[in-house]
Amino acid sequence: MNQRTHNIINIIKNNPGIHAKDILVQLNEIQTKPVTKITINRELVTLISSHMITREGKGPATKYSISPSYKINSPVDMQEYFSLSPDQRQSAHSFSQDIFNTLNTIEIFNTQELQFLTQLNTQYQKNIQSLDPEIIKKEFERLLIELSWKSSQIEGNTYDLLETEFLIKEKMESKGHTKMESIMILNHKKAFDFIQKMNVKNIDIKYVQNIHDQLIQDMNISKEIRSSAVGITGTNYKPLKDQLHIKQALQTACEIVNSKKDIFSKALLINLLIAYIQPFNDGNKRTSRLAGNAVLLANDHCPLSFRSIDTLEYKKAIIIFYESNNITHFKRLFMEQFKFSVGNYFQK
Repeated sequence: MNQRTHNIINIIKNNPGIHAKDILVQLNEIQTKPVTKITINRELVTLISSHMITREGKGPATKYSISPSYKINSPVDMQEYFSLSPDQRQSAHSFSQDIFNTLNTIEIFNTQELQFLTQLNTQYQKNIQSLDPEIIKKEFERLLIELSWKSSQIEGNTYDLLETEFLIKEKMESKGHTKMESIMILNHKKAFDFIQKMNVKNIDIKYVQNIHDQLIQDMNISKEIRSSAVGITGTNYKPLKDQLHIKQALQTACEIVNSKKDIFSKALLINLLIAYIQPFNDGNKRTSRLAGNAVLLANDHCPLSFRSIDTLEYKKAIIIFYESNNITHFKRLFMEQFKFSVGNYFQK
């Protein structure tokens, strides 16, 4: 988004229901280079298609306002945002029920983003159809190994990729690692096998709990929805702490995910909302990543291995959603990882 577009957004934000001619007047008061009517109309059309603004009325009476999706889709300067400590950031410190109302009424991906992702998935489906079943099986195993490694690494696991492959294929633990680290990785395999077998298209609380159960077996972690407060490193955000309200929030999250028409929105939202609600004492982000893949797999979309994702960038993207309900950074990572998976697995 260039400076002119930022200026247009700010003008509309400060003047809800403003007409195009008035936007043009105000814009030319702050721009060093004059802007034409044709240019402003083109910019407005682009902003509408990107779900940043809304249009009401026709002809000269047309009015423009900021879209409800602007808050969650507006660009974030990551360097500036994280230059401040959690205590210095002007951000929400508690769970916001309003996020459900917003997500229920907006489109997560704009037209161009959906076209990009859909074209990638079409290529994935073509590749799958042309491959021998044995090769497909081996590719899923490779993706599973790399997902188990990276998802565990995000949680602090010290196994490297080759050690993870050896553990999953040979059931042999590597020296210098704890027993819990090997269990965490093997539980990822159980969870991935589980979602492939179940092939559930619509997410519900029970299914989320079942995925979580697979991921925390033999790890001394409660399987139940938590009933006490939980703190999160790196942020002052505090999730809900009452079990009844947590269950209600998780139910609402599942309903919103199921209501979305495109599979990419479903997968992205379940990734973010499970992490946001934090329904369990531990294993929430692992559950969110596997639940997102469950949605993708059940709807013939390429799953994500997260192999190339930067762990710090991933955690920052989650924190931004915790604190401001902004999805921009996470959405970019999601799209990058989908492109990576399509380009690196199931190749002819």
